[in-house]
Amino acid sequence: MTTITITRSSDDNYKRIECKGHAGFDDYGKDIVCAAVSVLTINTINSLEELTDDDLVVTQDEKKGIITMEFDNKLSDSAVLLLKSYELGINGIYEEYGKKYLNIKIRRE
Repeated sequence: MTTITITRSSDDNYKRIECKGHAGFDDYGKDIVCAAVSVLTINTINSLEELTDDDLVVTQDEKKGIITMEFDNKLSDSAVLLLKSYELGINGIYEEYGKKYLNIKIRRE
């Protein structure tokens, strides 16, 4: 199962997004749920880096299936829009494939 944890501050600013685990929908290389989550996550990171001036720290461990984005400062409107788009995409995958392969958590700090 893939777990996506979106952490926001008490005033609703994005602080961290962690994508962890492999979905287990199919064998490695054939897992469309894992591939969809990976594409959305990596595209969001690339978009934040290329299309905004916001600072983010990205860490990843491919073997463990972990990728994180961390934000120290309040994000620009453009970055917030990209992250809302990410959430929209992730929620669409969740609605299609359900609780068996994907878990989404929202946390407040």
